[in-house]
Amino acid sequence: MTGDERTLPEPGARKAGARARGFGRGDDGSHEQPVVPRASFRSYYGRPVLKPPVWEWKIPAYFFTGGLSAGAALLAAGADLTGRPALCRAARLGGSGALLASTYLLVADLGRPERFHHMLRVAKPSSPMSVGTWILVAFGPGSCLAAAAELLPPALRATVPGRLLRAAARPAGLSAAVFAPGLASYTAVLLSQTAVPAWHEVRRELPFVFTGSAAASGGGLGMLLAPVTEAGPARRLGAAGAVAEIIASRLIERRPGLVPTAYTTGRAHRLRRASELLTLGGAIAAVSVARHNRVAAAAAGAALLVGSVLQRFGTFEAGVASTKDPAYVVVPQRERLAAKGAEGGGA
Repeated sequence: MTGDERTLPEPGARKAGARARGFGRGDDGSHEQPVVPRASFRSYYGRPVLKPPVWEWKIPAYFFTGGLSAGAALLAAGADLTGRPALCRAARLGGSGALLASTYLLVADLGRPERFHHMLRVAKPSSPMSVGTWILVAFGPGSCLAAAAELLPPALRATVPGRLLRAAARPAGLSAAVFAPGLASYTAVLLSQTAVPAWHEVRRELPFVFTGSAAASGGGLGMLLAPVTEAGPARRLGAAGAVAEIIASRLIERRPGLVPTAYTTGRAHRLRRASELLTLGGAIAAVSVARHNRVAAAAAGAALLVGSVLQRFGTFEAGVASTKDPAYVVVPQRERLAAKGAEGGGA
């Protein structure tokens, strides 16, 4: 053995030395270990990686009123079929009013009314916005026709047009109920198909949050407006929707990764925590004191309605917050790169 050969380090020592000098498999799955600190989450000129949504308060308000109209339509259909006229009337009128408010908010956000008309020129199944627009159009006539029958003056009910309108009220209400689940959930699908991290990453849970919130608000409306003797279905719908909403919201908060931070910090956290407290309180009251006390029923219904409003605004705020911090874009990308590198290394 020559002197040169004797001075060569062992293979293991050579590998250790290479790792010390910065070579080897890195944390991101590459074959080089970084020798400089990780870059901080910055972007050019201090601008966010993603543009924050340009939507105003009208959009989360639109989400709430649309969900309320959907929940009320389901409640009205059930009340009509089970012979609860006071609950049916309250749900039909309240749901139709929420639908009109929802339509106004959507058109106001679009800027020009004709833009809504232009959206009806095509039907694109791959576009949540297009599908949602057609769901709204299919839902609206039945909801408004059923509400119109409730507003018919007594003097006109015996006339031929009055009898025809009243006869059409039940089929119209049932047709609205058929499209109600789609109306309650399509806005969640719309949000989850954007590039906003806090919305896109929770695309599996968000439809359940919005659907549960819609059911809770519909039940809350019935409890607020209908007498206690007829409000049993409203109490059950409100409680079931509240449970679904709270469970889905907690699943979002317990997801791995950075995205749940957008929901558990800042303004979004405050709104959603207040929403959870009101929703939970309303649900507990709905299955207990609201069964026999009119004041308690109205208070529980109001709590469910306000909780639903805060849930929509809290979700909206979480999405906005996730676009302002580059970490919500960079960290998931690095995690996916590291996972892909680990899979390649294992292979």
